[in-house]
Amino acid sequence: MMKTRILKELKEAGDYISGQELCAKLQVSRTAVWKHIKALREEGYQIDSVTNKGYRLLNSPDLLVPEEVQSNLNSRWLGQEMRFYETIGSTNLEVRRLAEEGAPHGLTVITEEQTMGKGRRGRSWLGEPGCGIWMSFLLRPQIAVENSSMLTLIAALAVQKAIEEEADIHCQIKWPNDIIVNKKKICGILTELSAQMDELNYIVVGIGINVNIEGFPEDLKDKATSLQIETGQTMKRAPLAAKVLECFEHYYEIFLKTEDLSAFMDEYNRLLLHVNQKIRVIQGSREETYISRGINSDGELLTEDEMGNKRAILSGEVSVRGILGYV
Repeated sequence: MMKTRILKELKEAGDYISGQELCAKLQVSRTAVWKHIKALREEGYQIDSVTNKGYRLLNSPDLLVPEEVQSNLNSRWLGQEMRFYETIGSTNLEVRRLAEEGAPHGLTVITEEQTMGKGRRGRSWLGEPGCGIWMSFLLRPQIAVENSSMLTLIAALAVQKAIEEEADIHCQIKWPNDIIVNKKKICGILTELSAQMDELNYIVVGIGINVNIEGFPEDLKDKATSLQIETGQTMKRAPLAAKVLECFEHYYEIFLKTEDLSAFMDEYNRLLLHVNQKIRVIQGSREETYISRGINSDGELLTEDEMGNKRAILSGEVSVRGILGYV
């Protein structure tokens, strides 16, 4: 999209860039450049123009529209095709619908408001308008079905790294895929797949990050937090969304070489809550206490009971909690 390319050039220039230079780089006329600059201004971008100097981007609105996210994005395939919705029931469901229609690997759906979002194990995950990043993307990997659940852990690593780089705050991971800041959840990840017998059709990775949320209702405020609460500042969401996509693409391509987490075990275990601590493992109405020993190369949580018996736990079958509460 030409508007996206102009925006990217303005951001990368950091100073004035002449209309002539934009025309030469993008192979369009002066009139076309002016028309797109005018459209960007109408969307809320503050763009200065000075005769003989050109155009300079002064400020960007906090939007999640494709041109804003993609002008921050340095990925090769993830997010290069992007669809934006002001409001939608569920980004995961929309990606699934588009996947069934033949949408390509890397397609990303992003929304300002999610009304029917869901989390792991059927819990609801609502996205308030303008406050967070609610997005899902489509993968069509040539991997064994049994290895697909590891992509949930890779998504957790990508989000953790992106938040740390963009917001400069330290996050941890609660196995398998909750991102935790100061013992509260800041992000949820839901990975779903479509498969026939032992053949994988596609995978949908959904990510919800609490960004500019000022507070939570009573039943959530002890469990949930946001980047605004933790940093005391509002944050532009598009650069963070772009960074998550970049980080995931990087980790994903390494994963494809081995189809396991051998390259990431040390990094993941450094970030993992409860390592060498007691945890509660909840399966249905049954609850047992173990000591967490971190993950193995298959992404399973290694545990040990008080008798020294070891057990590897699959992420799909249980919930893990701290001894005293959620973490």
